[in-house]
Amino acid sequence: MNHHTGNETRCAVIGYGSWATAIAGMLAARNSQVGWYVRNPEVLEGLRNEGRNPRYLSDMEFDRTRIAPSDDLNAVVRGADLLVLATPSAYLKDFLAPLTEPLDGKFVVSAIKGIVPGDYKTVAEYLHDRYALPYDRIGLLTGPSHAEEVARGRLTYLTAVCSDEARARMLGEKFASQSVRISYSTDLYGIEYAAILKNIYALAVGLAVGLGYGDNFLSVLIANSAGEMRRFLDESYPAERNTQVSAYLGDLLVTCYSTYSRNRRLGLLIGHGCTVKSALNEMTMVAEGYFAAECIRHINLRHRIEMPIARMVYEVLYEGASPRRSMERLTHELR
Repeated sequence: MNHHTGNETRCAVIGYGSWATAIAGMLAARNSQVGWYVRNPEVLEGLRNEGRNPRYLSDMEFDRTRIAPSDDLNAVVRGADLLVLATPSAYLKDFLAPLTEPLDGKFVVSAIKGIVPGDYKTVAEYLHDRYALPYDRIGLLTGPSHAEEVARGRLTYLTAVCSDEARARMLGEKFASQSVRISYSTDLYGIEYAAILKNIYALAVGLAVGLGYGDNFLSVLIANSAGEMRRFLDESYPAERNTQVSAYLGDLLVTCYSTYSRNRRLGLLIGHGCTVKSALNEMTMVAEGYFAAECIRHINLRHRIEMPIARMVYEVLYEGASPRRSMERLTHELR
C-alpha cells in the first residue's frame, strides 16, 4: 500500500464466489474503482453487462463504473497496489497459476479461511514461500462474516490483521462502513489458524446435530472446541493473544451454529447417514473444513497437541470411522 495514500490505493479482488463478491461490494462502496479477476465466463459477462454475479449473491447490484472485471490475471495484478484473495484455498494455486506479474511492492490480503492442500501451509505461509512476499506485506481480513449477510448490509464485525498495527488500520479503512465495523490485530499466525480450525469444529457440530445430539451437548462440544483451538495456538505459536474476541471465538461460534455454514452442513449430511463422498458431491460450495481436517492432522504430527475433536473429524472424513461410534467415544473425552 505504498504507492498511494488514503482512498487512492488501487484495490483488486481475485475470486468470483460469494465471499469474493461481498468483498468486491465492500471495496466498491468505499473506493473509486476495483479491479476484479473473474475467470468464469458466465460470471464475467453478468458483471460486465448487468452489474450482477449471476451465480453467487445474484441480487447484489454493482455500480458498473466502479468495478473492472477481467479474465486477465496479470492485468488485474498490474493495476493494483492492494490485492485481496478470496478463492477457496483448494483452488488458490490454480487461480494464481497464470501469474507472471511480480508481487514486489504490493500488499496481498488473504480473505481465505483455509489451508493450501498438499503444501500443508496457510495462505500467508504459502504466499511468503512461493512468492517471496515478506510477512509485513501480507494481511488477513477475517471474522464472523457470512457473505450472504455482508451483502445484505447486516451489521458485521471484521478484523484486519497485519504484522504491524498501522498497516492493519490502513487495510481496515478500505472496508469500514456503516454496516461493517473493523477491529485490528497483529496476530497473523493465531488468527489465520483459528479461521482454519473453526471449520473443523463446525463439521463436528454438524455431525452431532445429524446424529441427534441436543443443544445441551452442542454447547459442551463448542466450549471444548474453543479450548482445543486455544491449546493448538498457544502450544504451536505462543504469543500475547485473547482468543475470546470475535476473530477467534466469534468466528467459531457463527460457523458452528449458522444455517449459512457450509462446514456445519457437510457434517450434518454425514451425521444423517450420507457417505463422505456423496455429502461432498451434494455441496454446491466448498467446505474448507474437509481439507483443513487432513492438513491440521499433518501439521500436528510435528506438535503432538492433544486435539480429540479434530482427530475425531479426521477419522470420520478420511479413515471411514463410524460417525456414531466416533462421536460416542468423543463424549467421554469432553468436560
